[in-house]
This record gives sequence, structure tokens and C-alpha cells, in this order.
Amino acid sequence: MIHVVERELAGRVLSIETGRVAKQAGGAVWLQQGDTIVLATATMSREVRPGMDFFPLTCDYEERKYAVGRIPGGFVKRGGKPSEKAILTSRLIDRPIRPLFPEGMRNDVQVIAMPLSVDLDNLPDTLAIVASSAALTISNIPWNGPIGAVRVGRINGEFLINPTITQLDESDLDLVVAGTRQAIIMVEAGARFVSEADMLAAMDYAHEIIKQQCELQEELARIAGRPKDEIPLFLPDPAILHTIEERMGGEIRAAIQNPDKAARESAIEDLKKEIVARLIEEFPEQESAIAEAADKAIKKAIRKLIIEEGVRPDGRKPDEIRPITCQVGLLPRVHGSGLFTRGQTQVLTSLTLGATSEAQIVDNLEVVEVDERKHYMHFYNFPPYSVGEVRPLRGPGRREIGHGALAERALVPVLPSVEEFPYAMLLISEVLESNGSTSMASVCGSTLALMDAGVKLKAPVAGVAMGLMTMEDRFAVLTDIQGMEDFSGDMDFKVAGTAEGITAIQMDTKIQGIPREVMVQALEQARQGRLQILAKMLETIPEPRPALSRYAPSIFTIEINPERIGEVIGPGGKTIKKITADTGAQIDIQQDGKIFIAAVDQEAGKRAAEIILSMVGDIEVGSVFTGRVTRMIGMGAFVEIAPGREGLVHVSHLRVPPVRRPEEAVKIGDELKVRVIEVDQQGRINLSAIHLDQPFDPSMARRIDDGRGGRPGTNRERGPRSPERERGRPPAASSTPDDDEDNLPKARFRPRR
Repeated sequence: MIHVVERELAGRVLSIETGRVAKQAGGAVWLQQGDTIVLATATMSREVRPGMDFFPLTCDYEERKYAVGRIPGGFVKRGGKPSEKAILTSRLIDRPIRPLFPEGMRNDVQVIAMPLSVDLDNLPDTLAIVASSAALTISNIPWNGPIGAVRVGRINGEFLINPTITQLDESDLDLVVAGTRQAIIMVEAGARFVSEADMLAAMDYAHEIIKQQCELQEELARIAGRPKDEIPLFLPDPAILHTIEERMGGEIRAAIQNPDKAARESAIEDLKKEIVARLIEEFPEQESAIAEAADKAIKKAIRKLIIEEGVRPDGRKPDEIRPITCQVGLLPRVHGSGLFTRGQTQVLTSLTLGATSEAQIVDNLEVVEVDERKHYMHFYNFPPYSVGEVRPLRGPGRREIGHGALAERALVPVLPSVEEFPYAMLLISEVLESNGSTSMASVCGSTLALMDAGVKLKAPVAGVAMGLMTMEDRFAVLTDIQGMEDFSGDMDFKVAGTAEGITAIQMDTKIQGIPREVMVQALEQARQGRLQILAKMLETIPEPRPALSRYAPSIFTIEINPERIGEVIGPGGKTIKKITADTGAQIDIQQDGKIFIAAVDQEAGKRAAEIILSMVGDIEVGSVFTGRVTRMIGMGAFVEIAPGREGLVHVSHLRVPPVRRPEEAVKIGDELKVRVIEVDQQGRINLSAIHLDQPFDPSMARRIDDGRGGRPGTNRERGPRSPERERGRPPAASSTPDDDEDNLPKARFRPRR
């Protein structure tokens, strides 16, 4: 039986249906808003896998290009691995629904959201979160939902719910909020220097719509929901936990209070083994239960130490930041580098500059243009040695992709435009040591690398991760959390920005929502921490370097008539390939006629620019070119100064003293530097290869003397053209110089193809 509920929210109708498709899943919904349709399913395994000691939740967002009426690009039309956008959306779904599953749950749960139809006025990522929540809500799976999710934009100070792609381009805020009717659980944001107060106001605005989305799902559950299954929950044995806390509380407290991560973790692992050895006789055949209870006892001890005594495991106060050091320019051959160290967290970020043609092609459902490119890229690597572990090196996981995207988003608002800085920028952050907050360290490392490279940022950006410890009705907000506090705490709240405002936020929780007062305090502490970190960074490099690295490519920007782009490209790209091969420059042509030329050798870049301009621009008298001799006739040599454009160098302009035949000075294939001395009314070009070291004198086109009292460039015969002239050869010399300057020989110009 098909059941449908719908409601108008923020001016758009949201419809959720169940019972039509995917009826064998634990829960399945068909969600529609506008022409965007998302199918979401939720399924749970019947049994718990043996030895499972964590909750195995999998969330997948499956993109299908047919949803936007497009065939996948490339050779494989079936589609390949998930795009970066699909992975980030999978994380968006996972983060708000995970905290709402019962503690101790061990059954496998799989949530799949698949956009089947997408219009760009109703973006599918937030709708996929709502659809996933609805599928869980009506399913047999134990879950403490529902949740809602919306995107908030802001244009001219006015908040917008679920803005379109066009509106997002104008918006100074791109905020995704997810939560229950009671509280916010997850936040993800990019912003252009938005204040903490405005960010809170946007969250409040979003929460009002979220409440209505939750009500709609509850309505669907009442008419179509399945009873929840009763499943075993694997919780620490209260008796074992009490015994550990009573007998070994002091030893646990001593083990956790060590500022050195490696020593602390080693002491805790040794203590766990000792606890198991002491209690195994008292609780036989419960080794795993004892170990699990020991973990719980350690987390409670950390929480109690911080909330009751205001002391953290490494001795810091709640709002204290670890010692910071910064270095730049460590890698001499890269274009910019920054090493950021905060306590036992260390990240090395390098910057490579390239031509705009090297920008990353973006290929996901929300792309408006098929060939949309991303000129700023940031990738984050987390090798095993950074945490003292040994494991095989694999491709980046969801965590690495998510951290890289967050740091990338934090820097985008401060970058110069492509018009101001026509480069592709690739940053790689290598985590060398990790003890919490590596994503925010990569934000700081990126800023250092960009400034070291001489990129003119609007302002430096820093980031800090906030944590939360709660106990009954008390809480403590922690600045610059380390790994143990993240593992044991209730919130990971990352905030990046400038001294002026926020540029990126990511908040995850392990509890069922964050009270507003916690949000207020966390944002303020993050602002104070960010300012402290920025001050430390600016002590190292107060402003971007005045010039780019000598190893960075130089980029020249020229503009041509868009209608003449085809001439530069040539048939099958032949012309542009030849220019690239001859000069070594990289050439990127935009549809609006802008051309970006990149070359490590500046002279090569200038040469490529000259060639292109000479092809499509007006040849100016006095301009100097380096061309190649293509053919010779009696009166001189033709030189190709640009693909398809030739000019004649008369014998009198080939060498000083002058020669009688061009073969005496040059041969075909020679490279020759020439100056344009005349362009006649028919567009024919006369060139000169002499006196190039002297300022250009327009009279040299007519008054170069051969030393015999005559002007070899003049017509020495009057009357009809001779047969020799018709064949392109100079006439026989006359004994009487001709002073008629209007009868100078003109270059015979080969038409362009």
C-alpha cells in the first residue's frame, strides 16, 4: 500500500512516499521536491558478526548521471568510483544519523541514498539526509530519530532556505544544518567572513524548518511505520565497571595525566592489560567485557578530571592552546611550503602553481557546465607513521577526503580571483604527527604555504578544533582538542576563519544534540583561539612574499577576439600544438577570448604571446619578432613571423653591408629576428633584419642606402612592369636613380590558410 505525506516548507512542497518501490528493504522512501527525487533505503542485518566490537554503520550516496540527463564522460560509461562530492555527501548523511542509534548496537546497518532525478533548484544532498532519516524512521531498525536537514544561504543580509546554485554564487554563506526537533546535531559551512552572531542566527533559522521536516516524518511513521526490532545491546557490565572504578581509579587517573601522547597511550594500554589480568579470576571468561569496561572507566575518568577540576590530560586549562611553531620555505624547489606544529600535531603543506589548464575538472550532479574546473585544490594525507602505527598504504579514505575538503573550503574566500592570479593552485598537506586537530593544522599550513609562495591572500586564515565534555547538567568546552579528548568527548567542532570572521565550520557530535548555550560558548572560544593562532603565524611571515618563486611558471594574459579563437587553435589543434612545441609554454584559451600562457622561462612565455598576437592582432609597424625563413625570391626572403603570417625582408634589409642575393645572408629554415617596417594597404608586410639595436625610425623603410648613392629598395624603372617583376624578380638596375618614393617594392604576401 502506498502512503504519502507532504507539506509546504519555505515556499516549496516536500513530499515523502513509501510503499511503491524497494519494499524488501527495512525501510524505503521516495522523496520529492520540485523535480528532484531521492530514493533512500535502510536495512539491518539479522545477526551480529562474531567479534564485532563497534557499530558497523555504512552510509552511501550513489550518484547516477542519468538523474541530470547526462551520459558519464570518459571511456567507462557505467560510471566509476564515487566522486569527491558523493563521498562528502555520504559523510553528511552519516554524521547526523550515527549518534541516534542505541549505545552498544552491533548489528550491521546500511543506508543508501540515490538521486533519481535532479533539478538544480533543489539540490539533492540535504534532501538525501532527510530521505535517509525518513527511511530509518519507518523501518524496523532501532533509531532515535527523525532528523531534518536544510541548507541556508544569505544574500543582502536575508537568509534563504535551500538556495539554488545560482543563488549560492551570490550568497556569502553556504550552511548545512541537521538536527532533531530538540537540538542541532551536525553543522557544515563555508562562508565569506561571517560573524559568530550571524552564524548562530542562521542555525536558529535552519532549525525552525528542521522541526517541520521532523513532524512530517513522524506523520509518515504513524501511518506506515514498522515496529522496531528488539536487538541485543553490548554494554559494559555495571558490576565490572564499578569494580574497576573502585579499585583502580587512582591508577587510571595517573595514567591519563601525561602530556606526552606516546607515553600516555603506552601507560594506558599497559594498565588495560593489568586490569584484565587482575579481574579475570573474579569474572571468568569475560576478558572482552573487562577490556570494554576498562575503556569506559578511562573515558569517565577523563571527563571527570576536566569537568570537576578544570584540568586536561596534558595539564592545560579548558581554553588553552598547545605551543605553536611555524616555518616557511623549507622545500626550496616547490613554489611555497609551510610547516605548522601545534603540540604533537604537525602538518607540512606544499603549494604547486600551474597553468589554468591544469585545474581539476569537476564532474558531479550539481555541475552546471560540463567542463567546470576547480582552480584551487587541497589534498590531505594521513600516513600511518603520524600516529606511530604500521599499516599498508592505500588510497585516501572518506576521512582524508573530508578533512582535505574542509581545509580547502576554509581558504577559498581569501584567494585572489583567476583574473587577478591566473594560476591553478595545488596544495598537499602531509600529516607528519597527529594528536588531534590535523584538519585545522592543514588550514594553517595552507595559509603559510600560500603566503610563502607570494599569493596575495585577502587575509590569513587559521583554524582550531573545539571539544565538549558533559556530565549530567554540567559541561566544559575545550579549545584545541587532542586525540584523547576527541575520542572521549561529545563534540568535535572545527572553526576556521580570519580575524574578520568565519570561513568554514564542521561540527559532529556523539550525543543527541548540542544545546544553544554550548554553541555560543564554543564559537566565542574558537574566535579567541583563532586570533591567538593567527598572531603566531604572522610572527613567522607577516605578509605574502613580494614575488613568486623563481621555479614557478610565469603567466601572461592576453585577450583576442573570441571569433578568432579557431585561428589560434588551428585544424585539429595543429597551430596551438606547434606554438606549444616551439616555445614550451602551456596555453589555455577561454571562450571569452582570454588566453593564459604559462612558462617557467619568461622569454618562452613572451614568445608564445607574441606569436598569438601576431596571428590574430594587427601587425604594428616597429614591432620586433623572431621568425623562420620559409622561402626566398630574387628580391629577398620571406619570414614567417606567426603561424600563417609572413613578411618580406628585402635584400637591402638583410645585412649591413647589403647583399645582392638573399642566399648570401640566409637560407631556408634559419631563425631570424626582424622588425616590421611597413604594412601596406593590402596588408602586405615588409620587414628588416638590420639596425634592430637602434630605435625604430619610420624613414628606414625608404631611405636605407647601399653605399653606392642609390636606394636598392627603389623602383629603378618607369613605365610598364617588366616580365621579371611579374615573376617576382627585381628588374635590372637603372643608371639613373628614381626619386619617386611611392614606387617602393612591396612584399608579396602569401595568403593565410
